[in-house]
Amino acid sequence: MTDFWVVAMALLLAVGALLGWPLMVSRRRPAAPRDTVNVQVYEERLAGLREEHEAGRLEDEAWEAAKVEAAKALLADVPGQQTVPLARRNGRWLLGLVMVLVPAAAIALYLHFGALSRLELARELATPARSPEQALSRLERTVQAQPDAPDAVFLLARTYMAQNRAAEAVPLFAQAAQLAGRPPALLGQWAQALYFAASRQWSASIQALVDEALQGDPNESTSLGLLGIAAFEGKHWAAAAAYWARLQAGLAPNDPTRDTLQAGIDRARHALEEEGGAQVQGRRLNVTVKLAPSVATHVSPQDTVFVFARAADGPPVPLAVKRLRVADLPTTLVLSDADAMQPALKLSGFGEVHVMARVSRAGQPLHGEWVGAATHSGDTYTLTIDSPETRP
Repeated sequence: MTDFWVVAMALLLAVGALLGWPLMVSRRRPAAPRDTVNVQVYEERLAGLREEHEAGRLEDEAWEAAKVEAAKALLADVPGQQTVPLARRNGRWLLGLVMVLVPAAAIALYLHFGALSRLELARELATPARSPEQALSRLERTVQAQPDAPDAVFLLARTYMAQNRAAEAVPLFAQAAQLAGRPPALLGQWAQALYFAASRQWSASIQALVDEALQGDPNESTSLGLLGIAAFEGKHWAAAAAYWARLQAGLAPNDPTRDTLQAGIDRARHALEEEGGAQVQGRRLNVTVKLAPSVATHVSPQDTVFVFARAADGPPVPLAVKRLRVADLPTTLVLSDADAMQPALKLSGFGEVHVMARVSRAGQPLHGEWVGAATHSGDTYTLTIDSPETRP
């Protein structure tokens, strides 16, 4: 940085010289002595009187008297040798103060608002890092200096994940996602970081990110892999195998990840067979849906009714959904794998489920006005919509 400060100081000296130029040219210079000026005035006045006398317009006595008066005036107006300054003293110290303060203020403002740290970092980045620690330090400083650069923020988040620092990676993934426009691949990695930061506990926030990622890209690899991991750790073997098979299908034939996924799929299928996997093949739930008389007077026949099943211990996304109208109630329907919202999330991949219904005037599956939960015997459920829905 020495060359930078040399150039900066040269520029500041040039500015100081320009500001100080008026001061240098305004130094006090001696003026003509006042007695010399008065003598010149006296001689001019005497010459005028002489012309009047020679022309006969001034008598001898008056001529002599006028010379005496001019001489007295000359003597009275010469107190001593005095000079007249060409510049005021207050102008001199003001210019000197400005010449000092302006460069000092320029340096202070640059140190506060300037990009000196970025310049230092740019020069440092021009040379290869000598160690992984130095490379990480440079990356952290880059993100600090340029928090609006999504590539740098994303790379730092990935680095933290590689170092098992998921909690520190989460806000960086969130920041990068917002900067980059929430691309599916980035949302999947954000969800993955949340999952590991929460000690492998699934949450509504993770599910929302995964849903958004798969909606944008149904084959988003990180989201599918994460769903498979969560299902496997929750002992939902069929769901885990289905997620990983779906992920495997989108890989190139020579991708080495295919073998790793196949090993996971085989393990999940083996565990499913050991637990009696036949029970989950082609699962069907028989659901009878009713409307309580106390609710019937508060709804319209055209209001939408959503009947859905969720895993008791698993992702909160519905495994099966059907849409009806209030006018269709009471009714008996079947929820099966064919009603799955996502191909890899089916009833056959989970054990115990909860069946619910929601009445929504606006036709929104996530929010409504009335809800009801079901009681069941085996895979036969009886559901009565009888309670107002409360929102958090």
